[in-house]
Amino acid sequence: MKHIVLLFFVIFFVGCSQPVDIVTAEEQLLLDIEAIDKYLADNKITAVSHSSGLRYVVTQAGTGGKPNFTNTVTVTYAGRLLANGTVFDERKTPISFPLNTLIQGWQIAFPLLNKGSKATLYIPSGLGYGALGSGTTIPPNSNLIFDVELIDFR
Repeated sequence: MKHIVLLFFVIFFVGCSQPVDIVTAEEQLLLDIEAIDKYLADNKITAVSHSSGLRYVVTQAGTGGKPNFTNTVTVTYAGRLLANGTVFDERKTPISFPLNTLIQGWQIAFPLLNKGSKATLYIPSGLGYGALGSGTTIPPNSNLIFDVELIDFR
């Protein structure tokens, strides 16, 4: 009988809890774009808008070719949270990655850049680490800023 009463209370309290607001990926993207565009406007930054929601500023134009999705890119970078500027990752010495294994924001951005380019990327959460975030350093639904340099690709 104790188990039945306990089960009843568990079902009752779970059933009576407040409904959880579930935001679709499309709704989250709209929220992210709004936050990124506000950040850009507040900081008087003119960025190129990509149809994916990515925003970017080429701070130094390169002169080489452009990588594609199947290339390995060699880069330096610093990543920070748009919300508060906290640096969550930085690589001052060049490192190489297969582009098709990286976050979607990078997969979109790097083919837009020539070898030797430096750029600042403003990445909506869905093109970054999404609703899960990453570990303890990137909270869920975090918009990201990356300062990147495309050193080489192969």
